[in-house]
Amino acid sequence: MDDQKLLDYARQAMKQAYVPYSKFQVGAAILTNQGGVIVGCNIENAAYSLCNCAERTALFKAYSEGKKSFVKMAVIADTDSPVSPCGACRQVMVELCPPTMKVVLGNLKGDIRSATVEQLLPSAFNQEDLK
Repeated sequence: MDDQKLLDYARQAMKQAYVPYSKFQVGAAILTNQGGVIVGCNIENAAYSLCNCAERTALFKAYSEGKKSFVKMAVIADTDSPVSPCGACRQVMVELCPPTMKVVLGNLKGDIRSATVEQLLPSAFNQEDLK
């Protein structure tokens, strides 16, 4: 699946965002190694610490469905430049995704850039640090 198609899935997921406070919709889509696509959106809560980003929603949803091998992720939002995952999402990506997995970042203007999980969070805290 090409990057634009995966971003289209993310754009559709973005429309499901629950964002009564920030009004900042984000969508994410993950391509599994079996060719399936799992989508997620950001979900806010009046207790802000309970909010969940689109990237983590998609990853947690995939895991809850038994899908644990991923090829690529796309993330999109209405930003001036391609949206960038927050630190928490980067840390979760490091834990649940291959370090070389491509992450496509986009915005509604059509700007796109990509990076690997490893590039998004170099020198990440990981499972090896707990041994």
